[in-house]
Amino acid sequence: MDRKQRENIQREQLVAVVQKQDQKSGRLTQGRVKDILTNSKFHPHGIKVRLESNVVGRVKQILPEGQPPTSEKGQ
Repeated sequence: MDRKQRENIQREQLVAVVQKQDQKSGRLTQGRVKDILTNSKFHPHGIKVRLESNVVGRVKQILPEGQPPTSEKGQ
């Protein structure tokens, strides 16, 4: 599923996001989508969301249930 298309992101979906301060390191934070913050249908760096933990970041991975995120550093 393309993480850059808003239509592919759903509330309560398990995702891995990169927060602004973690963009250089590529550190990902896993959580469930609380709110979708990007209004446009597409964003080249990923759709911005707020997780249930109130962390805000851009979706880097859409995760199947129970799967840990993988690092995206160097991609």
